[in-house]
Amino acid sequence: MIVGVLKEARAGESRVAATPATIEQIRKLGYDVVVDPGAGGAAGFTDSAYEAAGASIGDAAAADVVLAVNAPSPSQLDRVRPEATVIALFAPAFDPGMVEELGRRPFTALSMDAVPRISRAQSMDVLSSMANIAGYRAVIEAAHEFGRFFTGQVTAAGKVPPAKVLVAGAGVAGLAAIGASGSLGAIVRATDPRPEVADQVRSLGGEYLSIESPEVEVSKTGYAKEMGDDYKAREAELYAAQCRDVDIVITTALIPGRPAPTLITAEMVASMKPGSVIVDMAAANGGNVVGTVKGEKVVTANGVTIIGYTDLAGRLPAQASQLYGTNLVNLLKLMTPAKDGTLVLDWDDPVQRSITVVRAGESAWPPPPVQVSAAPAAAPAKAAEPPKPAKTPMTPKQRFGGVALGALALFLLAAFAPAALLPHVTVFVLAIVIGYYVIGHVHHALHTPLMSVTNAISGIIVVGALLQIGHSSTAVTVLSVVAILLASINIFGGFAVTRRMLAMFNRS
Repeated sequence: MIVGVLKEARAGESRVAATPATIEQIRKLGYDVVVDPGAGGAAGFTDSAYEAAGASIGDAAAADVVLAVNAPSPSQLDRVRPEATVIALFAPAFDPGMVEELGRRPFTALSMDAVPRISRAQSMDVLSSMANIAGYRAVIEAAHEFGRFFTGQVTAAGKVPPAKVLVAGAGVAGLAAIGASGSLGAIVRATDPRPEVADQVRSLGGEYLSIESPEVEVSKTGYAKEMGDDYKAREAELYAAQCRDVDIVITTALIPGRPAPTLITAEMVASMKPGSVIVDMAAANGGNVVGTVKGEKVVTANGVTIIGYTDLAGRLPAQASQLYGTNLVNLLKLMTPAKDGTLVLDWDDPVQRSITVVRAGESAWPPPPVQVSAAPAAAPAKAAEPPKPAKTPMTPKQRFGGVALGALALFLLAAFAPAALLPHVTVFVLAIVIGYYVIGHVHHALHTPLMSVTNAISGIIVVGALLQIGHSSTAVTVLSVVAILLASINIFGGFAVTRRMLAMFNRS
């Protein structure tokens, strides 16, 4: 079968559905590839680069499998032959007219923005790929309009305070914006109705602003849900206070299948300092900010810039095309199980069923719901067990008696033990005390590397065992060999674990 890569018909679109790198991966699946002339020009990919990757230049709409970023234009759809498969971002949840248009044509249409949020579909999740790029680009656009340092500086000419950034929504785009803002030196704050994202915000150097409300609960789908009046009232108070203080606001709040909720009112915008910047990443779905103009930049009467660009990911076209192309390659791998260049649509696979808008000219939208729970399933109720008797706390007399017995045992040990043993006992007791206080104050996230390196201290045991291995007693020799074996496992295992952990932070 032939895979075709369309040249995008939407005005201003700079992305392309395949790059020379992904073309090579598609050809390894057994497909031939044809690319529209100039399809990758806006992203910096020349026709000669596609040809060098093994593709030919021609009419991509006539292929068996047609790849695109956005929905093809009517003229492009007219050239798609019957029984072909078209894969693009059709946005069927927001564009019923497109669903009707596709239903009048005798081919199969798959929409990449309908990939369900389940573990096995993460490699095909275009929305997350593009949101990651858009979140980063939102910060770049904000920094350009802000026109001042993000980081604070103290110079001979004076002190420059750091910029303050508020990110509304800590999903993929929000976390990318938090990371980019923090790397530029800004003070970053973030809000989200899902309390489980607090650790993610803090791990990127941001401050999580929680909203105390009985409606707050761990998300069962991975997405934020629409909150009630109590939460919205508390949220509005928080945003009103933050807007008066921060320099930059980046909003990312979206509810799947519904218009974007309004977070920042006109009064909040009016309270911001002149020169402040708002980037409304939800502008395509109506916007989170009152005053946002879809696809444009506006400046309010009090000097606040509101950016409503809907092509943030497309402003980094080369990387966006590469990630989108990789998502498509992963889908083609799923749909080409034999790697023989034949596309197979498995109607029983929830991923393929979920993204199918039209199948052979028959509408398949909306798809059946898919279990996408991000929270562990509730364990089945067990039969009631008799309550365990509560432990009786020690009385002061019992506690004093225990301490006295321990002191007596230590006194007897010191009185009757050989003189050479006392220094070792002293060191042992001090090591216990010091170890308790040192380990007790180490963050739990560092316990694994700490213990893996601590295992290397077993080298001391190896040295002692080596000194005893030549002892005249067979029992001592056997114990020495066993000690060397076990201590060596600790040493090599400790360094192996440490090396693997450090490799996680190696960019190469």
